[in-house]
Amino acid sequence: MRINNDTIIRDDHPLIREKSEKVSMPLSKEDHELLMSMLQYVRDSIDPEKAKEFNLRAAVGISAVQLGILKQLVAISIDYGEDGKTEFALVNPRIVSHSVQNAYLKNGEGCLSVEQVHEGHVFRHARVTVKAYDALQEKDVTIKAKGYEAIVLQHEIDHLSGKLFYDSIDPNNPWKEDPEALVIE
Repeated sequence: MRINNDTIIRDDHPLIREKSEKVSMPLSKEDHELLMSMLQYVRDSIDPEKAKEFNLRAAVGISAVQLGILKQLVAISIDYGEDGKTEFALVNPRIVSHSVQNAYLKNGEGCLSVEQVHEGHVFRHARVTVKAYDALQEKDVTIKAKGYEAIVLQHEIDHLSGKLFYDSIDPNNPWKEDPEALVIE
């Protein structure tokens, strides 16, 4: 399946607010191929030539619901340049613990399914522990993430419950700050 900007549903589509279903294990060939296509989208989206050629918007993560498929599948690829890359192809991810401390992106969040700008801070947990099956490693994993990686995981896992990032922006004070929070530039 070739995923591009035209195959991604937007936030006005009713499915984006639906709850995704758990995926049966072992992973079917169809679900595995979908998850790998999702990961390939994210990998290719940060390459300017591939993004232009294949009609991709830059991303670090994508959930199956963004394709109109209500399955608990999430693909993430974060390129840290010389510091390496973090990639997951997660099935049935769930947050099992989190920090009390908040974190947020200084300039706010964006989303492949949201074309309109929604300015403001999205407070998330600074650290999370996620349990899932990772199709890249072909095993159940426990991921301990902090900072930017924790924010990306929470953003994508929120999609599985029909939640979008701007649901968490304070409409009365969108750029509210938390002096105790980890602020990510």
